[in-house]
Amino acid sequence: MALVETSLVGRVATVTINRPEAMNAFNSELLECLLAEMQQIGRGTEVGAVVLTGVGKSFGAGADIAQMKDYTPAQGRAFSELGQRVTRTIEQLPQPVVAAVNGFALGGGCEMAMACDIRLCSDNARFGQLEINLGIMPGWGGTQRLARICGPSFANELLYTGRMADAQEALRWGLVTAVYPREELLPKAQETAGTIAAKSLAALRNIKLAATRYLEQDIDGGLRLEADLFGLCFSTEDQKEGMSAFLSKRDPEFKHR
Repeated sequence: MALVETSLVGRVATVTINRPEAMNAFNSELLECLLAEMQQIGRGTEVGAVVLTGVGKSFGAGADIAQMKDYTPAQGRAFSELGQRVTRTIEQLPQPVVAAVNGFALGGGCEMAMACDIRLCSDNARFGQLEINLGIMPGWGGTQRLARICGPSFANELLYTGRMADAQEALRWGLVTAVYPREELLPKAQETAGTIAAKSLAALRNIKLAATRYLEQDIDGGLRLEADLFGLCFSTEDQKEGMSAFLSKRDPEFKHR
């Protein structure tokens, strides 16, 4: 059985983490599979948006502790770097990624969700960076993204105490944008992704690049990048089609180039 399963409906790819016997805990093999799948999606134009979710009651229960237990410092660093490659690939994917958090998103699972552009969750979802309880720290971006998304006060409390936050608390702090009954979550995430996928992929790619870079540089640098990318939009067929359709009062037919 594949550790990562992908289905394509229209222009929406649903990528499912499939290690239910371990609550979708991430070992090296699963990380490599997820990395390869995301890289493959990013190389093409047939996918306009991605939904990332998990099988069963867990989105991702963290890194595989049984695998990590006897790591040397060098092995620990290598495992951190592998997880960071996955989260950065998700974050830098040309296509927007919607996380459908269907239960536990703990440790590395929370870090995977935070690398996505939009996070939706079920009403039984639980979030947390529990690494402090194991005598370690987050290694796949938790110390960097949680404060950027939720602010330092809430982030520091979760990082230092190792407690879990429920779906409503995650919603209050902006970690997710909506909470749904469990049975409605995946259809809602796919609906959101479908709305996004109908847009110009060329424009989406530039928007995502500019929005992501905002967090990594000062506002003046971000504004310069935005202006550069805005100008590049006018080199695309989608820009010409989109504006022509608007002026003609018809729906655009984007070719994603």
